[in-house]
Amino acid sequence: MPHLRFEAVQPDGDDALRADWQHAHNLIIPTSPLSADEIRVRARRNHLTVTYRGDMLVGCSTIRPPKDDRATATVIVRVLPEHRRQGFGAQMYDRALTAAYEIGARVIETVVLASNEEGLRFAERHGFVEIDRYTLEGDTIPFIDLRLADAAG
Repeated sequence: MPHLRFEAVQPDGDDALRADWQHAHNLIIPTSPLSADEIRVRARRNHLTVTYRGDMLVGCSTIRPPKDDRATATVIVRVLPEHRRQGFGAQMYDRALTAAYEIGARVIETVVLASNEEGLRFAERHGFVEIDRYTLEGDTIPFIDLRLADAAG
């Protein structure tokens, strides 16, 4: 398995890391593009990571820490299309899942844009089941919330 490098995105840290996270997010979630300022805000409340193979951007991930009494964390992994089906997503997911459990998660959820069929299949292969589907105001493509089956109740 190729070696990947993971870099944490800090709110006031390296602008290049934030720009790479933004590129990956906005490419995969074109219906909800984020500005640099929005990413700074997210980096203050979430764990944002950029993943590279050497110097090549592979994708990004987000961990929304648990906030409720169910200790639910959201783990989102985004792999650029040209790097899919090479095992990178699994490595990124395993790392993010471990980190979520280390910060107290007992329930893991994810969210996938419905048009991202590969992302949806990836989530289902890794044990996630759909729990909700919604469309943001002004959008036409729904988001799908999924929960790990062992925690889906």
